[in-house]
Amino acid sequence: MNLIQFNNRHNKYTVVSLFAGAGGLDLGFERQGFRTIWANDIDKDACDTHKNWSNAEVVQGDISKIDLDTIPKSDIITGGFPCQGFSLAGPRKIDDKRNTLYRYFVQLVDMKQPYAFVAENVKGILTLGDGTIIEAIIEDFSEKGYYVFPNLVNAADYGVPQDRWRVIMVGLRKDLGITNFEFTKPFNHRITLEEALKDMPEPNPKDICKAAYSSRYMSRNRKRGWDQVSYTIPAMAKQVTLHPSSPDMEKIETDKWQFGSEGTTRRFSWREAAAIQTFPRNMEFFGNLTSKYKQIGNAVPVKLAEVVAIQLREILDSKLHTENIKVNI
Repeated sequence: MNLIQFNNRHNKYTVVSLFAGAGGLDLGFERQGFRTIWANDIDKDACDTHKNWSNAEVVQGDISKIDLDTIPKSDIITGGFPCQGFSLAGPRKIDDKRNTLYRYFVQLVDMKQPYAFVAENVKGILTLGDGTIIEAIIEDFSEKGYYVFPNLVNAADYGVPQDRWRVIMVGLRKDLGITNFEFTKPFNHRITLEEALKDMPEPNPKDICKAAYSSRYMSRNRKRGWDQVSYTIPAMAKQVTLHPSSPDMEKIETDKWQFGSEGTTRRFSWREAAAIQTFPRNMEFFGNLTSKYKQIGNAVPVKLAEVVAIQLREILDSKLHTENIKVNI
């Protein structure tokens, strides 16, 4: 057991990112003084997008086929894992073959022992299996030496112009001695669509999904006004909601709506969707139109990631610059 002193406070904390996608989470952390050194995703277009803005080593491929020993150590590990494979039959899910991504996330955290990890997931993970799944996840990471704090948050409360409920799991290594973590309180002001899309030029028609509107799409209202926040930006292009300039939708019966007749109805362009996800307006996304919408919809909003990064940086600054943290090496 040796004592390790963290670098001086002017140095950046390093991040390894699994399932990084286009890098919304990473970009938010970068903006708050972190440095992504390695990132992985199975999607080639998403990796190309990530490479275009970051200086990280971006490795495209299935994480199960990557030697975890080749992944560098870092101060933070970030990512998100799907919960589709979590059986409702019992609490121990780590060896379910459908949970490959979750299993490798846990293994990497165990191997590298970062100061902290951050994982994003859908809000349903809190109630899946009547709560047994989130309990099992907390137990898995606890056995690896981490306190885990799941936080249900709406991105609209943190500078993101859309209703987007997500669970942000923050794991802190137990030797940091932090046994309580409360997410930053909601901001006083919500960013509206008018503020978010101000001065954006009329999009090129090729940047807008023009697929047919399904019965599922027409089963509910899909439009929010200029003075509101957007509905959640989805990953599926044809499910993207309507631009606020579109006429109001009209309810004609239960679970059935129709478009208004006054004006032009259209979905958000991919660039508008990216702005609502708080990506920089000049950021380029690689791939075809469907791929661009997918990358944007799957991402963690950049501004929400910044909020997490700020709070985590304050915690690490406080602990690592005032104490000697003991780690096994």
